[in-house]
Amino acid sequence: MTRGRTACVIGSGFGGLALAIRLQSAGIATTVVEARDKPGGRAYFWEKDGFTFDAGPTVITDPDCLKELWALTGHNMAEDVDIVPVMPFYRLNWPDGTNFDYSNDEEKLFSEIAALNPADVAGYQRFLEYSEAVYEEGYVKLGHVPFLDFKSMLKAAPALAKQQAWRSVYSMVSSFVDNEKLREALSFHTLLVGGNPMKTSSIYALIHKLEKDGGVWWAKGGTNRLVAGMVRHFERIGGTVRLHDPVTKVHTLGKTATEVETHSGWKQRFDAVASNADIMHSYRDLLGESKRGTDYAHSLAKKKFSPSLFVVHFGIEGTWPGIPHHMILFGPRYKGLLEDIYDHGVLPADFSIYLHHPSVTDPGMAPEGKSTFYALVPVAHMGKLAVDWAEMGPILEKRILDEVERRLIPGLSERIVTKFHYAPRDFAMDLNAHMGSAFSLEPLLTQSAWFRGHNRDDVIDNFYLVGAGTHPGAGIPGVVGSAKATAGLMIEDLLS
Repeated sequence: MTRGRTACVIGSGFGGLALAIRLQSAGIATTVVEARDKPGGRAYFWEKDGFTFDAGPTVITDPDCLKELWALTGHNMAEDVDIVPVMPFYRLNWPDGTNFDYSNDEEKLFSEIAALNPADVAGYQRFLEYSEAVYEEGYVKLGHVPFLDFKSMLKAAPALAKQQAWRSVYSMVSSFVDNEKLREALSFHTLLVGGNPMKTSSIYALIHKLEKDGGVWWAKGGTNRLVAGMVRHFERIGGTVRLHDPVTKVHTLGKTATEVETHSGWKQRFDAVASNADIMHSYRDLLGESKRGTDYAHSLAKKKFSPSLFVVHFGIEGTWPGIPHHMILFGPRYKGLLEDIYDHGVLPADFSIYLHHPSVTDPGMAPEGKSTFYALVPVAHMGKLAVDWAEMGPILEKRILDEVERRLIPGLSERIVTKFHYAPRDFAMDLNAHMGSAFSLEPLLTQSAWFRGHNRDDVIDNFYLVGAGTHPGAGIPGVVGSAKATAGLMIEDLLS
């Protein structure tokens, strides 16, 4: 039963759906409005020639934060989603042929570390203690708490300073282990949330603890099935989803958001509005007719945004049980490659590849006897890298597939059944992502917590943010955490 209060959530990414479920569970009649023909935001999917291709994200961690969404109303996530563990979490591979299987099986992990450098086993154990400490401060205590004023930042500062949050993840890892490959193995995770390991705060070392405790998981049928399960549960408890109708405007009157308008001409008044859309799009375009919208968009334009991605999806003949679900194929450079992407804005000749192979865990992702893959490389966003992706896309696609063929799958080019790529321009066009950024604001210390978009707007009293552009940031646990923080504010504001 609703309590006579209404809310609109713009966008159906993980953050938007998690927020909508929390609001609806609290008795607030909630409507999700999605621009695309399918829910999911960045977790979109395609079906081609019998293959299922998830757009991403593909790594599910901290499943308890998802299960909590069902438990709010006495349900079980297993009613709608079947998740299975992935092991190893990742296989890391370097150009010299070295492999490193990364997991939370301590005995195996210590063996993997000792193969690189026996002396680093003890260093890794000290790093794990550090990771546990920043996990407690950064995730457990602060990951679901909104930072609405600078006082809240000052309150958190001593604990963050104690953990040397000003240092980068790579710098902190390097203080514990000496082997360069191991330094890369323990610092690359920030790339999964859009951060440069050389600059992202060492607080993000908490990802290691998050994975160690909660594992890495896969939703049977693809990440899209997790999205579908969230939608099914949201509708079960009375929520409304409106698809394929982009929001064009959030109307305001003074300091109040009053009405949401879509491309089709649909208009509806709501007591509160939350945006899971790109943060720049939310203010510059959706709130563009208000002074607050234009002012904050001007401020956002000065901030640093995360890189984009170039993703090659391909389905091939044959099955490949020797290639695990997740692989990182490191290139010949680490620091220099990151500088090219984050600082110089060039498209380098070399690259590191995240290879996703879901059909090894879930054969239904491909026709019988075939396999589904995607190969992802970070690239500079369109504000730094001004190339014609219609021209460059096919060239980069071939270079990536050639590298996968050379290092992993002999004869790959002859085995391909279907393929397509997704470039920065697609992020900009399909997702209204500012400059094609794949992860919104870069997760720098000076763009975290209070310095990020606020879960409740400072000026428009009933306008809220959820998702990668607000605290705590990108990644499934991050945006689901943002939903918890934002829902707490909205429920208090609407039902008090």
